[in-house]
Amino acid sequence: MNTTPTDQVVVVTGASAGIGRAVARAYGQRHAKIALLARGETGLAAAAREIEAAGGQALIVPTDVADPEAVDAAATATVERFGRIDVWINVAFTSVFAPFTEITPEEYKRVTEVDYLGYVYGTMSALKRMTPRGRGTIVHVGSALAYRGIPLQSAYCGAKHAIQGFHEAVRCELLHQHSNIHVTMVQMPAVNTPQFSWVLSRLPRHAQPVPPIYQPEVAARAVLHAADHPRRREYWVGASTAATLAANALVPGLLDHYLGRTGYRSQQTDRPRDPDGPANLWQPADGPGGRDFGAHGEFDGCARTSSAQSWLSRHHGIVAGSLATLAATSAALVARTRTAG
Repeated sequence: MNTTPTDQVVVVTGASAGIGRAVARAYGQRHAKIALLARGETGLAAAAREIEAAGGQALIVPTDVADPEAVDAAATATVERFGRIDVWINVAFTSVFAPFTEITPEEYKRVTEVDYLGYVYGTMSALKRMTPRGRGTIVHVGSALAYRGIPLQSAYCGAKHAIQGFHEAVRCELLHQHSNIHVTMVQMPAVNTPQFSWVLSRLPRHAQPVPPIYQPEVAARAVLHAADHPRRREYWVGASTAATLAANALVPGLLDHYLGRTGYRSQQTDRPRDPDGPANLWQPADGPGGRDFGAHGEFDGCARTSSAQSWLSRHHGIVAGSLATLAATSAALVARTRTAG
């Protein structure tokens, strides 16, 4: 029997804040059963309260996704509590904002283990539970930076590029097997998440996402749509994502020079970086007794609450049908005019 949105069992990594928090909350509004994986216990507890208030069920599983045994144990706990896993969403990440020469090998390794291998371990654990049932969906939350590297984020960009290749390879294998397990990827724009309040940064000024900035709920809507319609290999969110990927495909060298000129300034605000601010690379910023950062970051004043491009991406069939109908109607009118003349 196929599951419906109201009885799905969903695992969300990085569920304590940002996009993961918004995704978990959206599934809670569907009354789903949701396993919440992250390191930050304060954020996890707050996310669970939001889900249960919306009518869903929450399972808190404090997990460092860089630990494959911990990820697999979280999957086991989910099945023991809810009976199965229908959807697994890989979101968790960390980063270092700094020029490449100012990032240590240990920091680079940590970012790669969380951002890339965390997705690998999550996918392994999900497939282990989905394969015997012969169905399931895995969603990778990606970024425009999976295709286009930018300055000051070499570790993050490298991991996102790795996820892209990993995603494509696994997808091909599932297609070869004629599997009813699907994997898809959602490429995100700049999103107003708390990461800019807790990222390890060596920039002179406070870090910010490259405008235009979108709210986490825009990202969450795209993730849920991708999970509901996972046969597409990937989805793009935001006009800036579409423009960046198009420019990178057409004039990558020109984009290199443009980002070399603008990439430093566009990723920093005007105020100095707080040298005593939290950094979540090694420890969660929302540990026991700490602050709940929530889904939103500090850029509510300029973040967009909708994306026309994202709507078009989700409804491309309707758009194509409407354009075809419009073209046919126009052709008919032209033909009638010529006949009348």
